[in-house]
Amino acid sequence: MKRLILFALIILPLLVGCGRKVEADPAGPSSDPVEHEQDSGVFKVAHPEQFSLVAATEHRAAPELTVTGVVSPDVSRSVPAISLASGRVVEIRARLGDTVKKGQLLLKVRSSDISGAFSDYRQALADEALAKAQLERAGVLFEKGAIAKKDLEVAVDLETKAAVTREATVEKLRVLGVTDLKNHPNGIVDVYAPISGVIIEQNVTAGAGVKTLDNSPNLFTIANLDSVWIMCDVYENDFPFVRLGEYADVRLNAYPGTVFKGCISNIAPILDPTIRTAKVRLEMQNPGLMRIGMFATATFHGQQEEVHAVVPASAILHLHDRDWVYVPAQGTEFRRIEVKGGRMLPGAAQEVTGIAPGQKVVANALAFQATAEQ
Repeated sequence: MKRLILFALIILPLLVGCGRKVEADPAGPSSDPVEHEQDSGVFKVAHPEQFSLVAATEHRAAPELTVTGVVSPDVSRSVPAISLASGRVVEIRARLGDTVKKGQLLLKVRSSDISGAFSDYRQALADEALAKAQLERAGVLFEKGAIAKKDLEVAVDLETKAAVTREATVEKLRVLGVTDLKNHPNGIVDVYAPISGVIIEQNVTAGAGVKTLDNSPNLFTIANLDSVWIMCDVYENDFPFVRLGEYADVRLNAYPGTVFKGCISNIAPILDPTIRTAKVRLEMQNPGLMRIGMFATATFHGQQEEVHAVVPASAILHLHDRDWVYVPAQGTEFRRIEVKGGRMLPGAAQEVTGIAPGQKVVANALAFQATAEQ
């Protein structure tokens, strides 16, 4: 009996509570000033007069394409500094990034190649002297009828070959940097700058070994930076904007207020299979501000004028990496339309693609969006 009474005391309040009805509080929170409709791009405004509207104007201009690029050396003006003799570096007179003049000493190499070349030269002198003596003797004998003419011709040929060999050994010594042929050289080869410019590559240090040309990298690479290249990546869909021989506006990130002119000299015939872009090369004179590796932007201009809508820059909302504007719809509703922002114009205006001239938009899209998110 006690258990039944206890069970009734527990169950009875629960049954009574389940039968009650909960009524909504009429004094609940007020509605937002901007209400979202079912369509995520439509916003209903309680007081639309608080958002001023502005009509998009018309602007005629040739289309433009802006791409990024990098300042690179002109390959035709980049010359390697090499050593024709193998050996060991004993002294370096220049470093990476130095500005050098043509004929300036870059480094010294101690090489046994000079000793071998000088030995060949001495042997060539001895062979030439012997050949001359034999030719003189053969001439005397031929005049007296002691030898045939063919023997004289053989002596002449030997003397000629000996002279050629001597000239070849002399030229080899001169290539290695030896100018004094009377005294035995000291085995040091001097390497000089082939052109004036900036050292953009260095593959040698003091005490390093220098190998022959077939398996050794360039000791130095010197670039004349009076003329440089701007290498740009252009998507295949934008190829109509680039044409050989035309000019593009180049701006450096380091000097955004200065505009340079670059001539399109090459459009790569092969596209990058990963990102579907082609290298476009701009050639231009270096005013002294450009350094290798600088980031730049290049603007290419189209041929025919196009009509664009222009709105205040404040009317464009940048959201989720896209551009939007708010346009009035029916009654108190506004619709958010995706557009594509173009170049900036004087007076804090901007070109847009996606709406027509004359279309009214909210003048301050950011304020409208902030109200919509409350």
